[in-house]
Amino acid sequence: MAAVSGALALSALVVPAAQAADSAPSYKAAAAKVLSHTAGKSALKAAAEPADLGVTFSNLKIASAIKVGTTNHVTASVSYTMTYDSSYVLGSDDFDNGPFIYKESTGGMLLGQAPAACTATSATTASCKGLIDVYPAENDLLNVDAGTWKAGALALQYSTGASAETLGLGTTQVQRYSKLTVNASPEPVKKGKTITVTGQLSRANWEDHKYHGYTKQSVKLQFRKKGSSAYTTLKTITSDSTGNLKTTTTAKEDGYFRYSFAGTSTTPAVNATGDFVDVQ
Repeated sequence: MAAVSGALALSALVVPAAQAADSAPSYKAAAAKVLSHTAGKSALKAAAEPADLGVTFSNLKIASAIKVGTTNHVTASVSYTMTYDSSYVLGSDDFDNGPFIYKESTGGMLLGQAPAACTATSATTASCKGLIDVYPAENDLLNVDAGTWKAGALALQYSTGASAETLGLGTTQVQRYSKLTVNASPEPVKKGKTITVTGQLSRANWEDHKYHGYTKQSVKLQFRKKGSSAYTTLKTITSDSTGNLKTTTTAKEDGYFRYSFAGTSTTPAVNATGDFVDVQ
């Protein structure tokens, strides 16, 4: 898990880089502890308890999808508005805030690796930006975690342990990264002859950190004639029990064949790179 936060005095307008770097480790640990406690309350299904820091959050924006592979570190940018009173000292080393995402059905929780940066917009509001960090190689996710996650934000004070959370500020899809291949043969081929098009649809497995075939999925075979920029769909087929794809079509003119997958809530859409066939 990771977390994001930031603070900024009204007169300063920007959080010093050194402050953000120094506060990140303590913020991550403190925020994880706060959210671990919160997650125990009906798995984050109920609203957070009344804030004791005089802090609320709104206007949160996050990417519609976070696509995660098997090993590479992935980040998602988050922005939101923080509203606070004198109980929260913006810019103090004793205070931080940041976004998080959570999945109620699995208890999954992801934060950022460092505090968010906040810019004061009035005496009681600030515009904040931070990251959600995902490390699949460090087992941040299980396959069951793929799907819809909710977003929230929290604020905390290190010296007292006081905190405030706002839940249900938005949603994002955390998805298992997908790959799609294609091979059309023979090349070249005589006009009117049969072309066999093979390929495979696969997606990341977050538990063994490999790619496996995505089975029983609808995939479109598409064609783009030479000199054109648009693909047209020739037919739709279904991936087999190992994610493999195979079909045939008739050679008519020079062009590119590809497979196209529309995606699901757990797996992003993907297009194979077109394979050119010379028709003679």
